[in-house]
Amino acid sequence: MVNTDKSQESGVRSQEGRGQGKQGRKGGRRSNSSHQPPAASHSPDSRLPTPDSPLLGLNQAQLTAWVRSQGQPAYRGQQLYDWIYHKGARSLSEISVFPKQWRSTLIDVSIGRSQIHHRTVAPDDTVKYLLQLADNQIVETVGIPTDKRLTVCVSTQVGCPMACDFCATGKGGFRRNLAAHEIIDQVLTVQSDFQRRVSHIVFMGMGEPLLNTENVVAAIQSLNQDVGIGQRCMTLSTVGIPGRILKLAQYQLQVTLAVSLHASNQATREKLIPSAQKYSLHDLLSECREYVRLTSRRVTFEYILLAGVNDGIKQAAELAQLLRGFQSHVNLIPYNSIREADYQRPSSSQIQAFVNVLKQQQIAVSVRYSRGLEAEAACGQLRAQQLKPSLD
Repeated sequence: MVNTDKSQESGVRSQEGRGQGKQGRKGGRRSNSSHQPPAASHSPDSRLPTPDSPLLGLNQAQLTAWVRSQGQPAYRGQQLYDWIYHKGARSLSEISVFPKQWRSTLIDVSIGRSQIHHRTVAPDDTVKYLLQLADNQIVETVGIPTDKRLTVCVSTQVGCPMACDFCATGKGGFRRNLAAHEIIDQVLTVQSDFQRRVSHIVFMGMGEPLLNTENVVAAIQSLNQDVGIGQRCMTLSTVGIPGRILKLAQYQLQVTLAVSLHASNQATREKLIPSAQKYSLHDLLSECREYVRLTSRRVTFEYILLAGVNDGIKQAAELAQLLRGFQSHVNLIPYNSIREADYQRPSSSQIQAFVNVLKQQQIAVSVRYSRGLEAEAACGQLRAQQLKPSLD
């Protein structure tokens, strides 16, 4: 799945995006690091659409180049851009400003939008979607509304290879990475369904984002520059893949990086996250410190609280020791129970005791409670239930 517990993280907390302020539409500032960012995947004319390559994800310059290649005037590029990103067109046949004769020749050209396979609404108005992709694969997306925000929890893979023990997605196996347009589409789908502008995005749905870095970064750039969502209003969560956090740092994005720790020591982390056997806590935190140095951005650490497993006073003290002197913030996530695992949520008093230990050690900490529990909003949970016969 994704971030491990994206089960829970995705699950859907209301405040995760911690988007501190609004970022300019052009993306993040560059640090003084000597590292050079990888070539931008959202550059003006790097690719043109084909019948097998959709329009979604192309910027205005690319779309203009395409319409001109079709023998149309350049201003049609601006029209196409507006209809895709601002009016939410799902097919070229909807774009009424295009000549009818030209539209009739574009039947095989796809914008790249998904279909809503299933939609469920929780009493708190959180909406969980199962989206059907062009190859009939199903991914989850969650819309999390508050009075002032509309947050979308997006998936980055179909399934997840990380196999975290407490996560429904991880127990369902891995199918493939999502393309950039399939990530962007999730945000546009929620925006259209709510008839309200999306303000924040959390990459905490199905999949491990840093195993799909190129497509995730391309989606971030398009969501920022084309859809108009500030990078500082985006949070990217990872369980930690060796070398991938530093690779992400090279892009000099302004997103918030959230690292899923879920344990205060190596032995417990290996039980919860199988991939941790090849990536020690020491090495992970060293990479995070270097990320902070290169980007000048604080790291958020996600810590799912599992009753009797990692929620004790001893573990809280160990966590405080691990993070001492770190430019970071800890999000504690009380477990959102799923049928696929036997873990339980700690009591309120135990959660507060854990918080108190961290605060006493001057660790910035907050508790993030899940949204949409009635909608089976833990990552992978709704998909597993709806598709159970085909996934068995």
